[in-house]
Amino acid sequence: MSGYAGYAPEDALRHGCWRKLICGASNQDLGAVTDLAWVYTRAGIHCIDVAPDPAVVAAARQGMAAALNPGQPPPWLMVSLNDDTDPHFRKAHFDPRRCPADCPRPCEATCPVAAISPAGVVMDRCYGCGRCLAVCPLGLIEERPWRLERSRLLDILETCQPEALEIHTRPGAIAPFTQLLALLQPLLPRLRLLAVSAGGPLAQLIPYLWRLHGLLTKQPAPHLWQLDGRPMSGDLGRGTAHAAVALALGVSRRGPPGLLQVAGGVNRHTQALLERHGLVGGGEKSPAVAGMAFGGAARQLLSPWLTAAQARGKPLRQHPDLAAMAVEQAQALLNLPAGSGA
Repeated sequence: MSGYAGYAPEDALRHGCWRKLICGASNQDLGAVTDLAWVYTRAGIHCIDVAPDPAVVAAARQGMAAALNPGQPPPWLMVSLNDDTDPHFRKAHFDPRRCPADCPRPCEATCPVAAISPAGVVMDRCYGCGRCLAVCPLGLIEERPWRLERSRLLDILETCQPEALEIHTRPGAIAPFTQLLALLQPLLPRLRLLAVSAGGPLAQLIPYLWRLHGLLTKQPAPHLWQLDGRPMSGDLGRGTAHAAVALALGVSRRGPPGLLQVAGGVNRHTQALLERHGLVGGGEKSPAVAGMAFGGAARQLLSPWLTAAQARGKPLRQHPDLAAMAVEQAQALLNLPAGSGA
């Protein structure tokens, strides 16, 4: 099948055609996770990033395994963690008793995973996109940080057995980052990749990344900088793509060594912007940016197909007509370059 990249994940990083799917840091819609993993594995993804939950990991691995063709390099399964409070790890909350009886409930209509009902927010479904906060006419919805208890973390990761980990951090959070890194020491020798996700103004981000670089060079796992241009943006417009690329441009010029990956604003416009700024390699040139992570754009792209499959009563991957169209759309979004085997 022509839909998968011939490069194994480590080769894709080296050649600058790495593609990652972000399922949502706290997304526990298991059926959607399995279908997302299935479609994007078929489309050529190199890594799938999920919540630190054994059920979510199992759902993603189910989709990946079902999608693999003979000889296809399997994607890496990545688990995302936060070192402190982080915008990626939040869930919506409101008291349904405060809602007027005649409210048109725009929150319910805008939720992409049907996590809102007259009874409130279904926490197992909410993955913190924030769309409902903006549309509530009375401002009754708030965001609450979500953090995995550190006492459970190692046991959960031992169960999940991810190939890669990602730590979400922010400038100034050196103490919680160092503490989490120390906690993860037993797992690091087994990892294929340790990603660090951060964003913010370059004046604050650059010195912070240099401080983290001093810690990461001592670790057994290779590391990658995920540069979050617009966290939780929905990843749809040219503006978010420009923000992600501008951040990568600044870090590539002044930041520490290491693989760079753009995120938080990655969409169908991003590849052209990276090429315009000379951030992707060609020939013998090592790429300044190793790849891209697709979040909201990737999930929203498949929403019509997931909804159509749900209406038929079976998972998307079990409907060949819908699945074929979904894979084609996913391939177009990933925009894997010629010569990568896609």
